[in-house]
Amino acid sequence: MDTPHTEEHEPIPDDESGTTYIGPMRVRRSETDTARTTDRRLLEWVDPRDDQRRAERTMRDSWRVLRIQSEFVAGFDAMSNVAEAVTVFGSARIRPDSREYDLAVRLGRVLGSAGYAVITGGGPGAMEAANRGAYETRSRSIGLNIELPFEQHLNPWVDVGMNFRYFFVRKTMFVKYAQAFVCLPGGFGTLDELFEALTLVQTKKVVRFPIVLLGRAHWAGLLDWMRETLLSAGVISEADLDLLHVVDEPEEAVEIIAAAAATRGRADAGADIGQE
Repeated sequence: MDTPHTEEHEPIPDDESGTTYIGPMRVRRSETDTARTTDRRLLEWVDPRDDQRRAERTMRDSWRVLRIQSEFVAGFDAMSNVAEAVTVFGSARIRPDSREYDLAVRLGRVLGSAGYAVITGGGPGAMEAANRGAYETRSRSIGLNIELPFEQHLNPWVDVGMNFRYFFVRKTMFVKYAQAFVCLPGGFGTLDELFEALTLVQTKKVVRFPIVLLGRAHWAGLLDWMRETLLSAGVISEADLDLLHVVDEPEEAVEIIAAAAATRGRADAGADIGQE
């Protein structure tokens, strides 16, 4: 029996270069292949006047409902034992040798030492740093990754990690299992997550959990714009601005979170007495 020739095939390197995630699957694809994510395929426009493409979209979307359902179920199962937790948002582009990275590590440590699990997007930068701080205190370090053409590998400090296809499923997990939200310096993604949390609290879609902005210098311009433009125009109220807490130190953030938890505990106890 002839021995197959294998010298022409180099082993796949044991690293993340050239790989991407499609839901829970880790695959190696070209940059061109990764450009069309599952979210993009879901949301892309199809001309309804093209009968063939409209029929194909209808069939694909019917099957997508099952995939979306399965992603929710997997997320609920993975997070079912999470008790007190804080979701931390922040930029994937923060460098490990930066002050912002050190700040995020400190935040993760302080939260972990206070008994909170830390939930992040699972990626590099501020997310990696917060996960690292939590991991170092032996607190639960959770990463909820998302399929992207870039910046989308789980960092090595995650205890419990998931890879999501759909942003809206992932965002549900960020909110559902958190008692507070802390926003580190970040860009568009961080702003998106901040304003989603802020809108949910403002509209009372979720219990009024603290939303803490860490780093006054980074957030000052945004807050000034809210006050001088939005509040002046009457499109938000002073009470809406009160939903945000701005601090410079991780310890201040944890104090705010702990105080809010104590207040909720007293309110819940009073409600139980009233029901009796």
